[in-house]
Amino acid sequence: MQRRDFLKLASLAGLGVAAGSIPFYRSARADGTYDGPLWIMVHASGGWDPTSLCDPKGTEDLADPKRLNNYLVTDIEQAGNIRYAPVANNAAFFQKHYQKLLVVNGIDCATNSHDAGTRAVWSGSLTENRPSFAALVAGAYGPTLPMSFITYGGYEATADVVAVTRAGNTSVIERVAYPERIDPSNDQDLSTYHSDATTQRIRAARNERHLAMAEKQHLPTIQQSMSMLYLARTGQNDLQKLTALLPESLESATLKKQAQVVMAAYRAGICVSANLALGSFDTHGDHDQNHFPKLQELMEGVDFILDEAEKYPETAGNVVVVVGSDFGRTPGYNSGNGKDHWSITSMILAGKGIAGNRVVGASDAGHTPYGVDPDTLEVKDVGGKRITPAHVHDALRKLAGIDDTELAQRFPLTNTESMPLLG
Repeated sequence: MQRRDFLKLASLAGLGVAAGSIPFYRSARADGTYDGPLWIMVHASGGWDPTSLCDPKGTEDLADPKRLNNYLVTDIEQAGNIRYAPVANNAAFFQKHYQKLLVVNGIDCATNSHDAGTRAVWSGSLTENRPSFAALVAGAYGPTLPMSFITYGGYEATADVVAVTRAGNTSVIERVAYPERIDPSNDQDLSTYHSDATTQRIRAARNERHLAMAEKQHLPTIQQSMSMLYLARTGQNDLQKLTALLPESLESATLKKQAQVVMAAYRAGICVSANLALGSFDTHGDHDQNHFPKLQELMEGVDFILDEAEKYPETAGNVVVVVGSDFGRTPGYNSGNGKDHWSITSMILAGKGIAGNRVVGASDAGHTPYGVDPDTLEVKDVGGKRITPAHVHDALRKLAGIDDTELAQRFPLTNTESMPLLG
């Protein structure tokens, strides 16, 4: 498609109207595709237990029926400035990556509902129909990219600021990338349904027909729908880049496989952000036996993401990772040795623009949050402001450079003041 035709289609879709009011990374790539930071949100679905991870709460007596956890206070370990629970394989992760990590403890979600908590943690608001941060940043920097916002779960709401891409089946991507191939999954057989010349004539006719049909439409919603569909259909060259960048064999572990697809899409210049997700954290029974293996799988996945990002010139030093969950789990065990829902949680962040080896916020021995000074972040025994998901999102929006844009202002973060959480 010619550049003038693309711009005409974008205009018809309403995609260029606010171009002057949104930020724009001027790409260093020759083809002009996106090369700003890759934003990866990692969701631990079901409600993780920060006291078994990055906000450790031990007990003085393992025989105490009201103990918060089955480890002693004296067993809590530390890597740099970050304390962590002596369970699962936490030591390997924190000792390896602590210099990159920012831990935000004592975040008050103000809910213990799965849906509301997930929405608050990933959009910064309890209000329904708010876009996730991943959707918001993709809508700002790549609304027309073929796979701008890839999601594997978690909070997927977009409020129509960007299209959603689900990329669980890579063979489907190959079929879309090579529609003319008889067998797109077979690199040894490149036979096509039409000759190259015929394919070019078909594309030219399709472009001309779409432009003629779009110009006849006067309703913005119809124009936008037609153009978004057309742009999706004309992203084959970009998807071919993606398939060429995918590893010959994908990892079997859930998060690792998701990360490989996302990073390949980013390296192809067609992805801005992604939701990765891992489930089964809602451990109302046999908490330690069921929760600790999931925490280990989660942190091994994050370890893989951080390592994988350093393998490629496009991603090295250019990835932001945010790890969170619906909420936390109750301080102490129920009658089934499980833990129930608790509104206090933590988040772990790493990557471009985030100062590492830091812990912001805190909670007391009963996992009740302390307030902090909003300017200095000093923990206050009395007074101060409780950290909320909105504070984290305010900091992320500033980091992304979208906080003052028209797009972000359509979805304001209410009842919050700025805090210099990211350093």
